[in-house]
Amino acid sequence: MRRALLLVVALLSACQATLPALPAWQSPGGLQHAELGQIVELRTGAQLTPAQLLERLAAAPKVLVGERHDNPDHHALQLWLLRALAAQRPQGSLLLEMLTPDQQVKVDQARAAIAAGQAPQDMLDALAWQPGWAWSLYGPLVQHALRQPYPLLAANLEQREIMQIYTQVPQLEGEASTAQPVREALFKQIRQSHCDLLPESQLPAMLAVQQQRDRRMAEALIAAPAPSLLFAGAFHVRRDLGVPLHLQDLHADQSLQVLILSEAGSAVSATSADYAWYTPPRPEQDHCAKLRP
Repeated sequence: MRRALLLVVALLSACQATLPALPAWQSPGGLQHAELGQIVELRTGAQLTPAQLLERLAAAPKVLVGERHDNPDHHALQLWLLRALAAQRPQGSLLLEMLTPDQQVKVDQARAAIAAGQAPQDMLDALAWQPGWAWSLYGPLVQHALRQPYPLLAANLEQREIMQIYTQVPQLEGEASTAQPVREALFKQIRQSHCDLLPESQLPAMLAVQQQRDRRMAEALIAAPAPSLLFAGAFHVRRDLGVPLHLQDLHADQSLQVLILSEAGSAVSATSADYAWYTPPRPEQDHCAKLRP
């Protein structure tokens, strides 16, 4: 019995040793926060080690990871997750909210050029990278993914599709994603994110864009080689509001796992995700101040 126990301990230690080193926190604020670095299984409240989180995520055919777009710690953890998961089992695909279908050919060409030893000198131009996504934050992840054997895939709407939605709001099919509490919560989020300055007449189109983005991400996940991994904004991956509801409507929500990277002090509920990983809070900014009269 003792020998068996020692063998189990040795195997667990070996598994831990194979994990890449965790990134150092890049946001100095809140480093003394009690939640800092905690990984919580939200259904039970149990705290997990990074290895335990990986064990759970590695077993899922679809993994959705939510970020705060401007938080460098979230991007560093995403790159760590991508490397660590690939060390546990073959990665099927990586999908990004930051890429649109009209960029896919360029992404594939860049991957092929890198594989042939001819990496593009100007990666932003080669990918037609959209300036709204800070390359200083996304560049390390994208350049790592382009060098892997699995595909890097677009998961968002093209600009022309967004304009079409504004012109004519499409009918969204599915009971879960169209439930009234879901719509009301998204309306509230849209108002707040636009500083309560949007005319009410624009809200239906804004809601349609949000939900059509979520539907596109769900469809992209279904089509992507498994196991698939999606990186997107936290609201997009929420179980109670985002992509998981669309996967449910498309009968493809089996065994998915949702991890939200959240800043310490901003609690994540068990209805929103399966796991939360708490990072240092960023300095508070009033983005609406310059818009107020």
